[in-house]
Amino acid sequence: MKIPKTIKRHCPYCKKHTEHTVSLAKKRGQGSVHTLSRSSKTRLRLRGSWRGFGNQGRFSRPPIGSRKMSGKKLTKKTDFRYTCKVCNKQHSQKAGIRAKKVEII
Repeated sequence: MKIPKTIKRHCPYCKKHTEHTVSLAKKRGQGSVHTLSRSSKTRLRLRGSWRGFGNQGRFSRPPIGSRKMSGKKLTKKTDFRYTCKVCNKQHSQKAGIRAKKVEII
């Protein structure tokens, strides 16, 4: 996937279409960005002593591995950052596109 170095996009700060420079950032998961997200809070709460012993009747059987989708994905989603040339503010794209190789030309 080839992306140009500069692209004309809508800037949410200038509120008009301006020239932007494109840079590629490393895609980070929700756990690294929001350390106290819902799942992290739940994990902290469940760590308490009121939880008890055993599996609470939940995991008596092993999981079905044959029918479930398993395996690692071959591609990662892109995380483009766009810097406005007018106001010099940076914003990111809403949704990433899956690509094996990303090249900024």
